[in-house]
Amino acid sequence: MSMRRSDLLLLAVAVVWGSSYLAARTLVLAGGVLAVLALRFLVSAIALAPAMAVRRPSPPEWRTGVLLGLTQAAVLALETYGVSLTSATNAGVLISLTILLTPAFEGAVRRQWLPHRFFVAAAVAVTGVVLLVAGPGLRAPTAGDALILVAAVVRAAHVTLSGRLTDGRRYDTVTLTWLQTVVGAVLFTLVAAPTLPAAVRAFGPGHWLGVLYLALGCSVFAFVVQLWAIRRTSAARASLLLGTEPVWAVLIGVAIAGENLTATGVAGIALILGGTYYGQRIEAAHRALVPA
Repeated sequence: MSMRRSDLLLLAVAVVWGSSYLAARTLVLAGGVLAVLALRFLVSAIALAPAMAVRRPSPPEWRTGVLLGLTQAAVLALETYGVSLTSATNAGVLISLTILLTPAFEGAVRRQWLPHRFFVAAAVAVTGVVLLVAGPGLRAPTAGDALILVAAVVRAAHVTLSGRLTDGRRYDTVTLTWLQTVVGAVLFTLVAAPTLPAAVRAFGPGHWLGVLYLALGCSVFAFVVQLWAIRRTSAARASLLLGTEPVWAVLIGVAIAGENLTATGVAGIALILGGTYYGQRIEAAHRALVPA
């Protein structure tokens, strides 16, 4: 597949993740954070299980999949609890720092730094996020902000590890994704055990459709595409494209939930898309000159 197709698939992941906020908000109110995360990963693992009937993970795949599963679970747990303890504005700004942290981590690991112009483009995209979510204004720092900041660091590490640990290895992407979902399912089910039965009883048909969307769209599809694309491009490029998630979250909120989009928000969207477009062109040109 071409680089252009991988970019489009990563943007599709950003759209799916951006659309998940409305569904996740409804589910968390009905069943609680841990129960929703447990059900999301349980359904994801079950959905991918048939693919494992014809292929058994190798020991290296087990080690890599479990490690990536732990970092992925940590990101989701930190983000979920962080958002519950701070404003959506602060959370959106802090998590967008992944756009800058990922290329920094990848450059340190590979000892091949991207041109400074890439970091300028990434900074423009982060500025766009600030403008996009700054309608209510930033609030004073809280414990939730600290959790979101840690989540940004762990997410950047997860994306960087995904590329580094699979580079040059004949690992199966679906197998690694299944292992990640199994790790998340086990961890969140154990922690959510006391509240999980009540959540299951409280969910109606609409809630279960939301669980399926989070599991199949935001986990199975998104995790497979993210890992597949990182292995064929770079962690920095993937992070930049996935960083457009706030754009789609806002646009979907406007279209479905009737939320308002201000002129400042429009300017923010323009900066995010402009920074992303410029950054991915810089990354592509650099990678063509300096093979990984």
